[in-house]
Amino acid sequence: MKVLVINAGSSSLKYQLYDMKDESVLAAGRVERIGMDTAILTHEPTGKAEVREVSEILDHTTAIRKVLGLLVHKEHGVLDSIADIEAVGHRVVHGGESFRESAIVTPEVKQEIKRLFDLAPLHNPAHMMGIQAVESNLPDVPQAVVFDTAFHQTMDRNVYLYPIPLALYRRHKIRKYGFHGTSHMYVSRQAAAFLGRPIEEMKIVTCHIGNGASVTAVKGGRSVDTSMGMTPLEGLMMGTRSGDLDPAVVPFAMGKEDLTIGEVSSMLNKHSGLLAISGMGDMREVQDAMENGDANAKLAFEMYEYRLRKYIGAYAAAMNGLDAIVFTAGVGENSWLLRARTCLNLSYLGVELDPEANLVRSKEARRISTANSKIDVLVVPTNEELVIARDTYELVKK
Repeated sequence: MKVLVINAGSSSLKYQLYDMKDESVLAAGRVERIGMDTAILTHEPTGKAEVREVSEILDHTTAIRKVLGLLVHKEHGVLDSIADIEAVGHRVVHGGESFRESAIVTPEVKQEIKRLFDLAPLHNPAHMMGIQAVESNLPDVPQAVVFDTAFHQTMDRNVYLYPIPLALYRRHKIRKYGFHGTSHMYVSRQAAAFLGRPIEEMKIVTCHIGNGASVTAVKGGRSVDTSMGMTPLEGLMMGTRSGDLDPAVVPFAMGKEDLTIGEVSSMLNKHSGLLAISGMGDMREVQDAMENGDANAKLAFEMYEYRLRKYIGAYAAAMNGLDAIVFTAGVGENSWLLRARTCLNLSYLGVELDPEANLVRSKEARRISTANSKIDVLVVPTNEELVIARDTYELVKK
């Protein structure tokens, strides 16, 4: 079965085409600046030269049509016919309490995703545009949706509820949901397989550290706590997001600076984190500046690392023990310095990092702790698209 995986944003669309016979990627690509006459389509067929086109792409339906055209292109394509695509899987950020697992797209499922627009106004509407664009171009092909929040629906009530009036939960479902669930699920299972241990017997802290970042406590293969909350703003300090802060900061800053709700939301989501402290929202730039003596970059890095380390320690306490720490995503997989600094002050848990192994870069899962370390520390490349392809394949096959 050939499965097309779609991740639609408000003005972008990423895709990967899988052959589920061996889970190989036949092609991948992205469309950027949708809605403009200078939209950019980048197509990467496996074993062939990359294609880059600049043209007018005013909506997601047109974007999908152009992607499908390239997939069957005589020179750049990887399929004989569009009919070879037997299923399409979509990433959807927020499933609320409605979706504990992936689902086939039906009118009822679409209606529920729309009902959840308020919980993810920047993401769910874009995902719906992707679903509708596929329906327009591939009306007879089954679609599935895979939710970032689904893996975290195993959290207990005492964990996901906020200590605010319960009426707010009953009326508006204000609670912790968590995100990056497909990544946390994938890397925790990969870690257990790498170590040759049953995941049902393990306590793992998974650290998905990219521009957006979250930490999850995985006990017995289940998410028992995670750092992001009702939105992706809670938790760790991130590239441009503040993470945890005193809620009273919001009304205080609004009063002092005469900010609107929209302005303070933009400040916390787009102008905080690493960017606010160092002037740079990318960890690579922060580390380069720090090495060149930039004091603010050093401060930003130290704040970032401290909060990450604090969450790891908190989740070790929450699970009453810890067997493994897993680093993944862009920063987690590539910043040897962040991993080294984080693990340096986890020695009380028995963590002992292997400095040479930590410097190795690889696309495969690897151990970076010493043989004497009481806790295994791993770097496991994430693959959220593969999780979506697998779930879609299994749902459609049934």
